Amino acid sequence: MLKDKTIVLGVCGGIAVYKSVELLRLLVKAGASVHVIMTKSACEFVTPLTFQTLSGHPVHTELFNLLQEMEIGHITLADRADLFIVAPATANLAGKLAGGIADDLLTTTLMATKAPVLLVPAMNVNMYENRIYQRNEKTLREAGYHLLEPECGYLACGWEGKGKMPAPATIVAHASALLAPKDLLGESILVTAGPTREAIDPVRYISNHSSGKMGYAIARAAQQRGARVILISGPVAIPAPLGVELINVVTAEEMRQAVLDRLAEVTIVIKAAAVADYRPAEVCGTKIKKGSSDLMTLPLIKNADILAEIGVNKGRRLVVGFAAETADLLENARKKLLSKNLDMIVANDVSEAGAGFDVETNRVRFLLPDGEVETLPLLDKSEVAQRLLDRISRLRC
Repeated sequence: MLKDKTIVLGVCGGIAVYKSVELLRLLVKAGASVHVIMTKSACEFVTPLTFQTLSGHPVHTELFNLLQEMEIGHITLADRADLFIVAPATANLAGKLAGGIADDLLTTTLMATKAPVLLVPAMNVNMYENRIYQRNEKTLREAGYHLLEPECGYLACGWEGKGKMPAPATIVAHASALLAPKDLLGESILVTAGPTREAIDPVRYISNHSSGKMGYAIARAAQQRGARVILISGPVAIPAPLGVELINVVTAEEMRQAVLDRLAEVTIVIKAAAVADYRPAEVCGTKIKKGSSDLMTLPLIKNADILAEIGVNKGRRLVVGFAAETADLLENARKKLLSKNLDMIVANDVSEAGAGFDVETNRVRFLLPDGEVETLPLLDKSEVAQRLLDRISRLRC
């Protein structure tokens, strides 16, 4: 959602300014063009050169410095923005905005912009809880500003409480949500992600190399586009996406039961998990010790086919599956699409560089029952998720 967007990043004076540097880096990494406005106090914590180096644009600090071609600086920045972020936003800034005061470049530009504004307060806990500040924050919310609440924790001033600026990745997620189309409002989407684990004994298990990154990217993007999202996840090392209901499972049977328990309340199912096809016929109660033989036989039995079960009972739901293959990609994916009564299948060759498990990118093909095949280039998984949801949104029309 941030690719090719123009973002104005306002930076106020506070110890949390160091987090704004990382925030800028993440915004640029996401493909945004970022223009930074720093208050005089912010320049006392980090130099403008740091932000200029990372953004690739001059940093704006003075109200009466004119840009090239005699443009009026604060109006040009205000008109240019698709989104305005102020992080950290101080109590001083909140008081000025709530009172309609525009006496420096940052406040003047904020008053002039028609872009959505995301304020990220960070301050001492006593300042945050002050009734005057809370009144100002209420005024700003009523005026249409978006505020991301600070987190609780140990503060630089020595106090402990609410006032910490959220992690830059959290701010980026909220920024993406503000810019995302809300074409999935009213939809309830169930997404499965990650691997499953099938125990052999108390120490060992059968699993696969799935990291869950693709499924989590889909859940995050769907929530940003207005859907209610239920994410059923096998064991992964990824934080839960903001605003998404997360259900953690381990085994294939636990995932099956969780999916069937929630199926009745959803309108779309996106089955991105890599579920184990087989499990040990018996789970040893104690650790299996190494024997003298070089061979060991482990009897396996087939797990239930969750996707096929959904396909049989899908009703009016839209069901999307995934096919991770290493050979005969389109043939195998099409068989799965038709045999499991799917509305679409996302196929990828996990043997391709950059398209396998536990990487940040993917190269996929969308296959539909009418024979259509849409091939995407190698993309970041977050972009694949958006393209998938674009296609789903068109199918729902």
